Amino acid sequence: MTLNVADLFEAVADAIPDRTPLILEERRLTYRELELRSNRLAHHLQSVGVKPGQHVGIHMRNCVEYVEALLACMKIRAVPINVNFRYTDVELAYVYTNSKMVALLVEDEFAEIALGVVPQCPEIDHVLIVGDEYETALAAASDIRDFETRSDDDHFIIYTGGTTGMPKGVVWRHEDFFFAALSGANLSGPPRRSLEEVVDAAIANTNPTVLLLIPPLMHGAAIYSLLTAFLMGAPRVLTRSFDPLDVLRLVEAEKITGITVVGDAIARPIADAIADADGKYDISSLKLIGSGGALFSPNLKEELKSRIPGLVIKDAFGASESGNDGVVEFGEDGTKRIRSNPNMILVDEEFRRIEPGSDTVGYIARAGHVPLAYFDDPEKSAATFPVVDGVRMAVLGDMGTMEVDGTIVLLGRGSMCINSGGEKVYPEEVEQALKTHPAVFDALVAGAPDARFGEKVAAVVQIRPGFEDVEPDALSEHCRIHVAGYKIPRSIVLVPAILRSPSGKADYRWAKETVAGV
Repeated sequence: MTLNVADLFEAVADAIPDRTPLILEERRLTYRELELRSNRLAHHLQSVGVKPGQHVGIHMRNCVEYVEALLACMKIRAVPINVNFRYTDVELAYVYTNSKMVALLVEDEFAEIALGVVPQCPEIDHVLIVGDEYETALAAASDIRDFETRSDDDHFIIYTGGTTGMPKGVVWRHEDFFFAALSGANLSGPPRRSLEEVVDAAIANTNPTVLLLIPPLMHGAAIYSLLTAFLMGAPRVLTRSFDPLDVLRLVEAEKITGITVVGDAIARPIADAIADADGKYDISSLKLIGSGGALFSPNLKEELKSRIPGLVIKDAFGASESGNDGVVEFGEDGTKRIRSNPNMILVDEEFRRIEPGSDTVGYIARAGHVPLAYFDDPEKSAATFPVVDGVRMAVLGDMGTMEVDGTIVLLGRGSMCINSGGEKVYPEEVEQALKTHPAVFDALVAGAPDARFGEKVAAVVQIRPGFEDVEPDALSEHCRIHVAGYKIPRSIVLVPAILRSPSGKADYRWAKETVAGV
């Protein structure tokens, strides 16, 4: 038996069919129910011609159907494609076509924009809208598990923004995905190395941690958490959207032990809600808050710990390109260290390993179980997933140094990617949106400090002669037709001229300093 994620899920579902791994609002699905419904969806996808290795888009908020779609695709050896539900029609057209999806599962809420884009995507042969149409399709399909043999080499793709350019699809082998992204189905020790180990551990996990998963499943970290929990026999409580008071209600109602957030953007409103609620909700079960995609600010950590005695706060370090890489520890001097993963290494610009204790700044990378490539992009794949001396590695955009004992000191990102509450925003894309406005002569986009989201999108804009009366808010609003809402500049500084080098290269350091105080 392989370490294919679908095989592992089915084996756990057979072993503990009556436990409840998924809770969302009023819906509570047991392993048996989730297994049978996913089988039905898998058979439906087969009936409309989806073949092994083909790609199926999932365009939804957090919902039960999203989870069923993930499982159904893997069951028939198809590849699920996560779609950002915030995207505009232009962005959707790119992801739909770039991923070469042949089928699309979309929530009714997004059906209008999706159906408007599909005619531009000739490879999409089938669209299934979640709602009555979806339930009818499931009812007409078999719930029998009679699928073909799967492989460790089956693919799983997560679309991520990266640091520059348009979104990219990170291609994983299932075995590598299991070990790197799903932590080998063991978050507190060495990875399980066989199906039998995974099943035995899930059976023995009779008092599991109940975790509330707030981030959307369209992001890799949320998918990691969900599937890891399923294989461990641990439930995940999902939310459709984020409401801090609803979080407190769920902690009380479900006796939730831990919460997964995206840095201050989610944790700050939760802290404020705890203060405002003034003991209205019993949150004494809460022992852990973990963040993926953005680091907590130190002051918010202290505030949360003061409001919840005994609370443990963890900053996870990871990426769609590398998986779950470890935990970031903060020293008293603010130094950030990654200790918990021996597969993490440091390399120079030629991808040569930097020896521990050298004080040389390099790129943080992961060796061992890493993705194969960016989908259909050999040039960017070679830069991020090089093979050196026969070993494939994932080279991230973060910079660091390595101490004598192998501990990595995290220095920061080596690019101008803006991390706003866990959402990655690429300056070039927003700059192009700004430049479509007739008043804009030139523009640079950079991240500015933000109390809630860590960073906000900000811009420095040079106005064309004759348009001196244009309002910055009008420029921001103009961007809305080109990019998703979270990419729109929250502040714009108008300047006489954009600072560039004689060759025309943008001075992003100047841009960042210019927007910092706005």
